[in-house]
Amino acid sequence: MPACPHVHGSTAARRDVAAAMEAAERRCAVAGERWTPSRRRTYELLLQAGSPVKAYDLISSYAHDGEPVAKPPTIYRALEFLTAQGLVHRIESMNAFLACGSNPHGRSTEFLICDCCGRVEELGVGMDGAAFPAASARGFRPSRMVMEVHGACVDCSSGQPN
Repeated sequence: MPACPHVHGSTAARRDVAAAMEAAERRCAVAGERWTPSRRRTYELLLQAGSPVKAYDLISSYAHDGEPVAKPPTIYRALEFLTAQGLVHRIESMNAFLACGSNPHGRSTEFLICDCCGRVEELGVGMDGAAFPAASARGFRPSRMVMEVHGACVDCSSGQPN
């Protein structure tokens, strides 16, 4: 990724980590799921990052207040759980994870990914409304859809021709 000459502001997920943590804990309680310390810490780190983070980068950030560093299986299990609960997205083209910036969503997720600064924005427009019926008409049973659009964000592309 080329370096950008400007600094970006924080993302929506970063604005209120405490509120997002409380909402996630309530959501898990309603679903009858356990909100374990490793799940909590993994989600907290993703919220604090405010941008996609690779699983192995979480490991080095995991230690907090004397806690031992987490082993890879612990992180991957927490990420799998958080993804299943709709709290985290996997950005497949980056092999990284991002705290979900919206309310519960359907089976599709759309992202705008800036190749200059790395900013990722969740669209939440529900592209499955068109793609899933078309797939079903061909006898295909879709389970989920991820759309990742790479390019330049408004800050990185300002003043540059398309």
